[in-house]
Amino acid sequence: MSESEGYVKYQCHWIRSSPLPAQDLFDINACRDKLFRLGLIGAYEHGVGFGNISIRIGQSEQFIISGTQTGHIPSLQEQHYARVIDVDFNQNVLTCEGPIQASSESMTHAALYIINKDINAVIHIHHPYLWKKMINILPTTQPGVSYGTTEMAKEIVRLYKERYLEEKKIIVMSGHQDGIISFGKDLYEAKRMIISTWTQFFV
Repeated sequence: MSESEGYVKYQCHWIRSSPLPAQDLFDINACRDKLFRLGLIGAYEHGVGFGNISIRIGQSEQFIISGTQTGHIPSLQEQHYARVIDVDFNQNVLTCEGPIQASSESMTHAALYIINKDINAVIHIHHPYLWKKMINILPTTQPGVSYGTTEMAKEIVRLYKERYLEEKKIIVMSGHQDGIISFGKDLYEAKRMIISTWTQFFV
């Protein structure tokens, strides 16, 4: 795991604002708490956190996402979430608001929300064994494509068109060590895709 992991690679326009209402975060927090307990979101021994989670806001392309460098925190609070309100892939610019900057993976989440209006939740976890086991078995990004970039967003679009992502709902990030993404019509489905794959080997 590189020391650069977890750092924002796009230009972020951050509008500082008050935390989101706690009631808007109940479901996303409950889902993240379970993933943290399973070690699918957390931190490496040298302290760099990993993993993030997001949900679409209504029928828009805006979404709520865990903040940058929060993977190590066992249970998030309102101050640990941001709202992504605009993304410009061509300019590599993302605009977010809240008490914290959006996750470094926000570009990837945004690509999925734009691709399909039925996607309402995205989860990014890390797991060394699953990553090695599933690379090139499940839909897999090209190894030279780095996390959190417009190139990764474009790679997600390519996979969605070519590799039946609508059915699989899981992406292995070849160029992002240990990184796996799932998505679904809601948090339950996105989490189920991860957990069902994980339980094949650990339950």
